[in-house]
Parts: sequence; C-alpha cells; structure tokens
Amino acid sequence: MSRLTLPDLSLERFRRQLASVDALPQLCVLGVASGLLTGGVMVVFRFMLDLGGWAWMPNGDSESFEALPPLVRSALPLVAVALIGLWLGRQPPKARKLGIAHVIERLSYHQGRFPVRNWINQWWVGVISVVGGLSAGREGPAIHLGAAASSGLGEKLRLPHNSLRVLVGCGTAAGISASFNTPIAGVIFAMEVVLMEYTIAGFMPVILASSMGAVVAQLVYGSEPAFQVPSVSLGSLFNLPWIVMTALLIGLLAGVFIRIAQSDAWMARWPFAVRLGAVGLSVTVVAWWYPEVQGIGYDSLAASLTGELALDVLVALIVAKLLLTAFTFACGVPVGIVGPVLVIGAAAGALCGMAGGWLWPQVASDAGLYAMLGMAAMMGAVLQAPLAALMALLELTHNPNIILPGMLAVVVAGLTSRQVCHCQGFFVTATQHGLHLLQQPLRQALSRVAVPAVMERSLARTQRRISREQARALLDDKPTWLVITRSSEEKTPIALKAADLARALLDEQWADEEAFDLLEIPGQRLELAPIHLQATLNEAFERLNEYGVDALYVQHTTAPMIQKISGIITRDAIESYYRYKR
Repeated sequence: MSRLTLPDLSLERFRRQLASVDALPQLCVLGVASGLLTGGVMVVFRFMLDLGGWAWMPNGDSESFEALPPLVRSALPLVAVALIGLWLGRQPPKARKLGIAHVIERLSYHQGRFPVRNWINQWWVGVISVVGGLSAGREGPAIHLGAAASSGLGEKLRLPHNSLRVLVGCGTAAGISASFNTPIAGVIFAMEVVLMEYTIAGFMPVILASSMGAVVAQLVYGSEPAFQVPSVSLGSLFNLPWIVMTALLIGLLAGVFIRIAQSDAWMARWPFAVRLGAVGLSVTVVAWWYPEVQGIGYDSLAASLTGELALDVLVALIVAKLLLTAFTFACGVPVGIVGPVLVIGAAAGALCGMAGGWLWPQVASDAGLYAMLGMAAMMGAVLQAPLAALMALLELTHNPNIILPGMLAVVVAGLTSRQVCHCQGFFVTATQHGLHLLQQPLRQALSRVAVPAVMERSLARTQRRISREQARALLDDKPTWLVITRSSEEKTPIALKAADLARALLDEQWADEEAFDLLEIPGQRLELAPIHLQATLNEAFERLNEYGVDALYVQHTTAPMIQKISGIITRDAIESYYRYKR
C-alpha cells in the first residue's frame, strides 16, 4: 500500500475538519475559491452572449433586437427553438432540467451534486435562448453554471456533502453578483431562495463568494450595474396609497405568471417538438410588432425607468412578455425567468406611475420611481423572496430613501400573490405540512454536518468465530465496537459492543471456551447498512429508515475495488447530536 504524501494528508485533514458543523475557516476558504471560479465562469458566459450580439446584431448589442429588420428578428426565435430541439430533443427528459429549479432539486435530493451533461446543456441553451430572441434571462443559467461549477470543485476534492451544500450556495450568490453587480442581493438570494436558511456558517462563505464573484466581474466589465438607474425620490407621502394599489396589481400579475409557468404538467401531453414550435411561433408573431419582448429586456427596463417607452410598448411588456416567458417555461424550454420578471415589474410600475401622474399630477412621484418599485415587487412576489428583492433594489438604485416605499411594495405584492392567488415561491414545491424539503428543521440541521463528525472511529474488524487469544488481542486496542464480517451468503456486517466480549472473557460460564462465536455471546448487536464517508447526517438518517436498522458502517475507497470501514454511526448518535449539539 502506498504512503500518503504531505498534500494528501493535508487534504484529508481538511476534509475531516469540513465534516464538523463549526468548520467556519475551512468553509470560508471554499467560499473564496468558489467565488473566483464562478466569477470566471460568468465572464465566459457573458462573453458568449456578447459574441452572439457581435455576430449579427447591427450595434453589436445582444439586446438590440429593435435594430433588426422585422423579418430577421421574427425568424430568430424559430431558429433558436430549432437549435434547442436538435440539441435536447434526443436527450432524456432528466437531461433537460436546467436553471434555478434544477439547482434546488439537486440540493434537495442529490446532496448538491450535478450531472455534467446538464451543465453542458445549460451553456448551449442559455446562450441560444437569449441571443436567439426568446423571452429569457441570463440569471437562471448563471446560477446553474456557478452552483454546478462550485459543487464540481468539491466533488473533485472529494469533500463531504455538507460542504457541497455550502458550495452550491456560494456558486449561486457569486452568479447573481457577477450578473447584476449586486453582491448583497446575491447573498440574500442564495440564502432565501436556494438554501432556504440563515446560519453564520452559511452566511460567511457565501458572502466571500459573492464578493469574489463581483470582483472578477468588475475587473472585466467595470463597476457599473446591469442597467442605469435615474435618481428619484418619493416626494409626498400621499404617494403611498397609490404604491399599495400598484403593488396589488403587480401581485396579481405575479400570480398569473406563476400559474401559467407551472402548468407544465398539462403542457407535457404535447410532444416536445410541438411545444418548441408553439414557443417559437408565439414569440415570432409578437416580435414582428414589439421586438422589446425579446431577449432579457434590460434595455427596455432602463428605458422604462427613464420614461422613454411609449404606452403601447409598456402594455406589450406587461402582457406579452409575461405570457411569452411563462408559456416558454411551461413548455419545457428551460429559460431564465429572473431578468424578464424584473422587466415586467418595471413596465407595470411605470404604467401605474404614469396613471398616477394623470390622476394627481400635483403630488405624484416620477414614473421612474414606480418602475423601480414595480421591479422589486414583481421579483419579490414571484420568488417569494422579499429580502432579496429589497437588497437588489437598494444596490441597483444606490438610494437608501427608496427602501421605505420598497418595503411596502414588496410586502403587499408578495401577500397578494400568496394569499389571493394562492401561489408559493416560483421554485418552491410544497411537501408534507406545506413545507419544502429544505425548509424542514430536522433536514436542515442534519444536512449541515457530515458523518465523520459524529461517527465512532474506535472499532476493530473481526471474523464471527475467534479464539480466546484473538479475542484478547482485539481488546488490547480498546475498541468501542467490533464489526463482525460474515460470508457473502450471509447478510451485511453486524456490530457488537467490545465491552460485551470483554465481559464474556471474564464470565465463568465461558471460562472453558477456547473459541467464541461472536453472534452467540450475550451482548448488544446491531445490524449494519453501509453509508459513504462523505454523506451528511441527513443522508445517514434516511439510510437508517430505508434499511430498518439502528446503525451504519461508514466506508470509503482507499484503492480501486478496496473499501475500508472507517467508523460506526448509530441512530442514537444522530439523535443526540440533533438534541444537544445543533
């Protein structure tokens, strides 16, 4: 057997430290690495989007669909869905799962591990959907690419699964930060929408990752935000009732958006090619007259903030872009929805602001203020993420005076979507007791710690039948458990308390015995099932229930085809951790 080198020993020690719930310094190191990696991935992704704009947009701007001839811009969506269909059509449905929903699914059910095929698909589909003129955003692809790249780093280093969970949050935050240049909003988005928890051990590495992602993006693109925001103020407090009415309308729009987008079960009855054709054709028809609905729409968002959009264009953004984005998602085309949601909200807010100016010109605030509030309200209502929406509003406007009306708008819109339209967050699926899997306290607490932090390492492996001398030799190392290995025809290993063997050696009843059958002597024996060294306590708890046993043996690969038992973890140890140490 080859000896471990110094770097191998250091990495092994690093893995063991990460298994604990208080491995904050080690997680912060991972946060920095994740932020730098994700920042680099985002630069490449944005470069690919820009490359598409340079290739066929008149001004080299990937959002400049208005400058294209009507025939060209209307044909682009058909070309885009054809390319997506050729790429994804022959792949299984699970390979088509992309974006934020896929990230949350992998975190909930697969310990934050991502398939490489889906990651590659996200590059292609993310670029084609935006540059090809579909109503799509870049934030969903950015989050998937960043989270999967960060998780892949952890898998490459064979880190425990509880740290993969944090790496997914780090990649999410850095992806948002590098896309919007909003590091605080990136942190809150990761904790509120993806991880669905607030802990010190989670916050600090995510903050570092978000900061590093912003630094990398700023080195390449500068410190300007995703779009320019004018300086506006609330003015008279008499605007607050109209802001409430605006938020009510936006909450209803958010509910409609979620209802349509989540009708995928009904849409699934259509063949995938038919769904793609319906998406392409619907965007083509609208784009002939209103190219503003194509792409992310940040140029239209900026124009709505400054009052440069005509009334009919605002209505098209509210109605057509909402329906197109939701319909595209429902048809199984995995587009990003965050960018379009911001555009829809800004257009709705601007329209309500214009209406307020017509009704009460003496005290009404600028329509740009309502556009900003609408942007945050729509994002908060669709995602049910009020803090993330408020932080995005603050960072994009650099105006702390907008927070008061922003809080009012975000809360009212969120309540309307949730209570009137009965919609939860866009990416949240209810389970038992109305809680998402990531919102269940037991799962959350047990997912923060890996098996090595709780398992009993003091053990010795032995055959079922041993001599008295072998028994004494086993006990010389003072193990806590004896793992009894059995033949291939028999069941999995059994654990026996070493103290029970020691008691048998001293018992007069066994004094004449020269050999022991460890399955016959009196003692506590536990049936064992296997669990991997990288698993979390949540995985261990599920494995105990799955196999109906009270203990697991922890194994890891030391060489090809060679498994080593590293420890024993019992149900009592997990329950004790949850009660006293979490």
